[in-house]
Amino acid sequence: MADHRRGTTHALPDLDDGPTVQVLPDPFADPPAAPRASVVVPLLVGAAVAVALGVYGRTHTPTGIAVNVAGFSGPQTVKVWLGTGAAFFAVVQLLSALAMWGRLGRVPASWAGGAHRWSGRIAFLLAVPVAVHCLYALGFADHDLRTLAHSVFGCFFVGAFTTKMLALPRRGLAGWVLPVVGGVVFTVLMLVWLTSSVWYFTTFGFQR
Repeated sequence: MADHRRGTTHALPDLDDGPTVQVLPDPFADPPAAPRASVVVPLLVGAAVAVALGVYGRTHTPTGIAVNVAGFSGPQTVKVWLGTGAAFFAVVQLLSALAMWGRLGRVPASWAGGAHRWSGRIAFLLAVPVAVHCLYALGFADHDLRTLAHSVFGCFFVGAFTTKMLALPRRGLAGWVLPVVGGVVFTVLMLVWLTSSVWYFTTFGFQR
């Protein structure tokens, strides 16, 4: 009787325990997007370059002469003609870029890649002595609105160009980054040319 009163304790099964189900990824689902590269560092470096050039041009004592080439009447004419050459090849680079993106209609794009690269290189080579002359010989000038705008645009151009060169090798950038940065570089270069070469030609004529 005692054994019957004590009874026997049996463990009940845990109803929460069940077979383990492993959820496998959907083989047809889109793969996770790769993280996009950031353009923040190129932008910061470009801004630092522009500010540094402006500070140097402002604090540097202008020498009056930095670049001169035989056959020209003076360093100013060398500057405006080299700037015009840089602007011309910048236009070629813009047109070749539009051709590569199919923005010129039925114009064949087979020539665009090489023309884009070489026109950019030539424009850069022509722009370097102009920038050296502006900074070393003239400094950051602010005699009037034109010279102030030219000085600001010149520093901004070098900074934007630096940003473009640093952004070009970066993989994973958003598709709009390089066209926008390239467009900014082209636009600012045209403003530099308008406030220097075009002003000179319309004021003094086409001199050598």
